[in-house]
Amino acid sequence: METLITPLQVLKTAFGDSEMLPPQTIAPADIAAAEERWIVPAIGRKLYGQLLAGADAEFCADYLAAPVALFTRTLVQPRLDIRTDRTGTAAPRSSYGQPANDDALRQQHRRLLQEARTLLRRATEYLRTHRADFPDYDPDDDPTARCTIESGIVLKS
Repeated sequence: METLITPLQVLKTAFGDSEMLPPQTIAPADIAAAEERWIVPAIGRKLYGQLLAGADAEFCADYLAAPVALFTRTLVQPRLDIRTDRTGTAAPRSSYGQPANDDALRQQHRRLLQEARTLLRRATEYLRTHRADFPDYDPDDDPTARCTIESGIVLKS
């Protein structure tokens, strides 16, 4: 499965140094789902296909890697917050700590989405201001170019 970044890049970018997770924590399907949900609608399928093929690697690394990693984390974080085994689903507990409460989980989710959306807006703004370099980007197809909502405030471009 082709994606803009690797699972290891997600772990290095979206998780802190103290959040030691095995590489198999993130699957290529997790990244592909995040890209389909948030990146493709913003940059367009045609440009996305070119980026997957290796075009504009510098743009991808500088502008899209971080939002892809953060969006991927928002998708997998609920799976990390609970454990499922043959006896059912439970929140992990150890002698080192307890599971976060619902409020803390919601705050983390909102923070991750806000940071990822901000970085995606940065990427689409770069695409808009460098249209000659990205002829397959159509800002009319980009929902972030028309309207975004931040902290309950509707922002129009």
